Amino acid sequence: MFRFIESIIDIYRKMPAKPEPAARTPISTVLSDNLSRLRSDFGGSADLTIRELVAAGTRAAVITIDNMTDKQVLSEGVLMPMMNLSFSGSPGDLLNELKNSAFYTPELLELTSIEDVESRIMSGFVVIALDGCGTMLSVGLQGYAARSISEPQSDIVQRGSKEGLVESLRVNMTLIRRRLKNPLLRFETMTVGSVSRTELSLCYLSDRVSPEILSRLRKRLSEIPLDTVLTAGYLVPFLEEEKDRSFFSGAGISERPDTVCGKLTEGRIAILVDGVPSALIVPYIFAEYFQSLDDYSNRAYFATFTRLLKYCAFFISVMLPGLFVALGTFEPEMFPSLMLNKIAASIASTPLSLTAETILILFIYEIMREAGLRMPRPLGYAVSIVGGLVVGDTAVNAGLIGAPTLMVIAISAISSYVVPDLYAPSAILRMLFTIVGGFFGIWGISAVLCIVLVNLCGKSSFGVPYTSPVTPISPVAFRDVLIRAGWRVLSKHPEKVQDLPGADIKPDEKDSTS
Repeated sequence: MFRFIESIIDIYRKMPAKPEPAARTPISTVLSDNLSRLRSDFGGSADLTIRELVAAGTRAAVITIDNMTDKQVLSEGVLMPMMNLSFSGSPGDLLNELKNSAFYTPELLELTSIEDVESRIMSGFVVIALDGCGTMLSVGLQGYAARSISEPQSDIVQRGSKEGLVESLRVNMTLIRRRLKNPLLRFETMTVGSVSRTELSLCYLSDRVSPEILSRLRKRLSEIPLDTVLTAGYLVPFLEEEKDRSFFSGAGISERPDTVCGKLTEGRIAILVDGVPSALIVPYIFAEYFQSLDDYSNRAYFATFTRLLKYCAFFISVMLPGLFVALGTFEPEMFPSLMLNKIAASIASTPLSLTAETILILFIYEIMREAGLRMPRPLGYAVSIVGGLVVGDTAVNAGLIGAPTLMVIAISAISSYVVPDLYAPSAILRMLFTIVGGFFGIWGISAVLCIVLVNLCGKSSFGVPYTSPVTPISPVAFRDVLIRAGWRVLSKHPEKVQDLPGADIKPDEKDSTS
């Protein structure tokens, strides 16, 4: 038993070090050796396509992955020019002739290792190999199927673009470039995942980003010890502080290219992951969860009203069930007389205590929510209808649950969808406050609330305080937190994230080591 507990502690004690990258294999001058190595590495995979031919009297091979290149352009733009080319010279000169004169594509790159060749062909490139040449030529002819640009599913606005990010990394880079026609916009590509070799891109404005934050981000991404990266959520734990134990994330996520562009102008960095229709944004602070693109499209007074509404809704979604249980169990005299009579009659007619009843309804609600999300869409509607009829009417009439409790949970659940990005922490905190309120009352809720606030105030994202600009307070930045000032005010003194009060973005010992 002690060994079992000790093994669990060892898992969380330290992060396993990222394995050292394997040595790169140089390309051989013998074409047959290179082709044999590729066939061996791919294990005779059916999608590896090698077309051997003779170009200007030299044995050559065109290497691709099936259905990842445009076959018509490949035939007309690569195979035909190679087979019709008349040239006399060494294989190295022939490769330069193909690169400089034969092909009319801007994306040409010479490769010097087998690992580079494998990476390029698996990304949809065409690789040309010549016998007697120690380098290969990569040609950009990607043509794999991709989802068309459509409206985001979870980040919907009334006034704004209907374009959302898609799974293709290059398309997402184009969507951002179209909105920021600035030569200072930079894209840096790198690979994470020793098995999946997932490509990602760092996006930032070079004149606004903090070099220290950028350097720290590069180092954290390069040290990720994962084998596979299939979605952006794999990266989030490695972008936060190592000892961070908060319910809230220090990395934001958005499906909208216009929202990403807005964050870039504030000095933030966007991480685009190939195959993921969303972007990670760092650094990210708590106040940004309550901001949306519609806030900046509407008049300032209405945007302020909706923003205050979001803060109230988050507070209601987290605290209302716990306060209801605490007051009903320990201090019922704080309810108005008419409401107290209704609650007392409801508790008397149900077999469970108020705490158990509230926890049960919360649990049933989460089950219905998961069922509605995971099941096919037509069945999801059926689940919501059946759940509403069973829990909302039949259970109350049968005397299993009380109507006041059901009403409280319904209001809390609806409020949690006002700020959808905070649903995960609000669901956990709602359950936690309900349990604490049922056992310890108002004093228990106050103690847990203080712990949550201290945790929030102590959290930082790449050296930027998570609760900034509320604490430490910044009067200038405060104009876009609880209230939203007009554009005439916001246009003055545009503030970058590294300029927020309390920001400590100097490279520390861990992140500055090379």
